[in-house]
Amino acid sequence: MGSQPQLPNGLKFAFGGASGMAACFFTQPLDLVKNRMQVSGEGGKARDHRTTFHAIRSIFRNEGPLGFYNGLSAGLFRQGTYTTLRLGLYTFMFDRFSSSNPKAPLSFGKKVAIGFAAGGVSSLICTPADVGLVRMTVDGRLPLAERRGYRNVFHALYRVAHEEGVVALWRGCGPTVVRAMVVNAAQLATYSQAKQTLLGSGYFKDNVMCHFSASMISGFACTAASMPVDIAKTRIQNMRVVNGVPEYSGSIDVIRKIIRQEGVFSLWKGFTPAFMRLGPHTVLVFLFLEQFNKLYFRSIGLQGKAAL
Repeated sequence: MGSQPQLPNGLKFAFGGASGMAACFFTQPLDLVKNRMQVSGEGGKARDHRTTFHAIRSIFRNEGPLGFYNGLSAGLFRQGTYTTLRLGLYTFMFDRFSSSNPKAPLSFGKKVAIGFAAGGVSSLICTPADVGLVRMTVDGRLPLAERRGYRNVFHALYRVAHEEGVVALWRGCGPTVVRAMVVNAAQLATYSQAKQTLLGSGYFKDNVMCHFSASMISGFACTAASMPVDIAKTRIQNMRVVNGVPEYSGSIDVIRKIIRQEGVFSLWKGFTPAFMRLGPHTVLVFLFLEQFNKLYFRSIGLQGKAAL
């Protein structure tokens, strides 16, 4: 691996962000449904959406087809910041550690550690983008008089900072960072390991089918591992503060209340749209990333290494 040409560091970050933004156009509706499901039944109230398909029907009936793309600007902004950093950092560290011993592939443990680091640093910086996305995607479920009515992600971030203080832009930072570390370790490390295993089986070549199969394995592992902390993150970022008292004191408080009021399996509420979103999103991100890499090396007349 060390003798193969490396992608310039700047392009590692650019291709990561571009891949995430391209995938976002396809998966934004599923992200919206997932977030709506995760706040449904909040505070012991009756659930707005009983099932994923009930949520889809309700959104379509009440908000129309374009309602599924509410918060698209926030989704693109999040991908353009968070995904740029996490994929850029992961590929940078992956190449750096791989080049130290090019004859031996990285162990799964090292891939997990790199994923933890890339996810934690990226999410800490980009939490405001996540707050904007959550606020904009769940706003449509509220009565008209209670909606926040953000026009776009920049309007949302400005109003959060102006009305609730700049610190509110990092609300839910703790569970956001934990979720990102879990997601990245599960998604990126599992993708790298699954791809390595598939190629070593002799039944796959380094092509779209291999990338697709590794992505689906990665997407399932990532969804199952991250759902409890994801629902805690979503509820904290969407919570209101009434008379100076927040609805939740932290992630543990969210999880405790969910288990007590809604049952333990509610920690995986929205699993179907989450996997329907994260599975294809993972597939699309890695497919775009691999193709961007190949196009770059082809443009300079070289046979480059795979993305991950």
